[in-house]
Amino acid sequence: MPAYAGGSETDRVDRDIALPPPREKAPKRSGMFDSLKVRNYRFYASGQVVSLIGVWMQRVAQDWLVLELSGGSPVALGIAAALQFAPTLVFSLYAGVLADRMDKRRLLLVLETGLALCALTLGLLDVTGLAELWHVYLLCLLLGCVSATETPVRQSFVIEMVGKAQLPNAVALNSMTFNLARMVGPAVAGVGITLIGTGWMFLINAASFIGVIGGLLLMDVSQLHRSDPVPRERGQLREGLRYVKGRPDLVILLVLVFFISTFGLNFFLTLAVMARNVFGGNADAYGLLTTLLAVGTLAGATLAAKRSTRGKPRLGLLIGGALAFGFLEVAAGLMPNLLTVGLMLIPVGIAMMTFTTTANATVQMSVAPAMRGRVMGLYMLVFLGGTPLGGPVMGWLAEHYTGRAPLVAGGLISIVTALIGYAVLVRRGGLVLPKFPVRTRRT
Repeated sequence: MPAYAGGSETDRVDRDIALPPPREKAPKRSGMFDSLKVRNYRFYASGQVVSLIGVWMQRVAQDWLVLELSGGSPVALGIAAALQFAPTLVFSLYAGVLADRMDKRRLLLVLETGLALCALTLGLLDVTGLAELWHVYLLCLLLGCVSATETPVRQSFVIEMVGKAQLPNAVALNSMTFNLARMVGPAVAGVGITLIGTGWMFLINAASFIGVIGGLLLMDVSQLHRSDPVPRERGQLREGLRYVKGRPDLVILLVLVFFISTFGLNFFLTLAVMARNVFGGNADAYGLLTTLLAVGTLAGATLAAKRSTRGKPRLGLLIGGALAFGFLEVAAGLMPNLLTVGLMLIPVGIAMMTFTTTANATVQMSVAPAMRGRVMGLYMLVFLGGTPLGGPVMGWLAEHYTGRAPLVAGGLISIVTALIGYAVLVRRGGLVLPKFPVRTRRT
């Protein structure tokens, strides 16, 4: 166990937990967009809007390019997804350690540049007609390596911009930004692929990273709420895992997130297969389904932002969102035509965002500041790391049964997992949301 001047890191965290929380001034008014009053967060959110639209354009273009190069194989699409998300299994935990040790803003500048270079390379290969399936697979793997490191750092950076009091609101607004881009990006990509091809979507995405990099550069670092960095010591990753192991409520929540995200949130595969193989549609049809899902997720994120002004996340909201998502996903998989599937995806998106935003805010608010980066690394591992398993499994179901099977199976697994999670959490007395002091320093 790593030693510190006053004992182990766990001991240090325990002492922090025992301290009374500092008095904080309650905001005069609590509104849905409170976090945007923070200058640094405004720059961050503005850059994210631009960049994420490009990211969603690339996601649609990448899925379509894989289907074109593979002759419409759902398994090939699942392999591409597995390669992109497999690095999460390796890097996300170590990224959490880096987030606790290093300047998150500087680290994000490097990582966002790496994401832009991946998009630029794939775009140049595609527009020059040189792209082959193995090229896409390789770049999916490289993109996954950078993304696996970037995501935990970005997630744990939010509280440094807005402080703990505004964290639930900022998490919800991040989801609104993400889903606004999800609504716009696929629609633009569906038309753009038809008019100018997939390659230009990758190049546009590369250019869109100017937004997020510019937002990071424009921040006033003296206004960041930085907790004291964790000294570099051996065994810090194991220390973080032991910390989570000692919190059974967190373990149950993470298991719930793992199963629902692995088998229920495979829309990158299920919607492309539904559009092309079930209904005989083209890129426009896929873009339509993705956009209608985004309408629902944007509505769900907006509702989450409103709820964030009313207090801490609740067990009923977490489980209720998971159950509703499961039932609605099954219903979407059974709809008779493309339009009815798309319309059903709107309430699916609302339920999905209710569950995911509640889970994210709950995890961040219930951990000690010195452990937040490592816990968020583990959270992103279970949230995204199951895709290498879920993607191929759902692709196999679509290829050997029907293109509807992944949606139906994912919904059923989500329902069963939510019921088991609810039973266990109720038996243990529910979720624990202790108040931890946030020792911040202005730099």
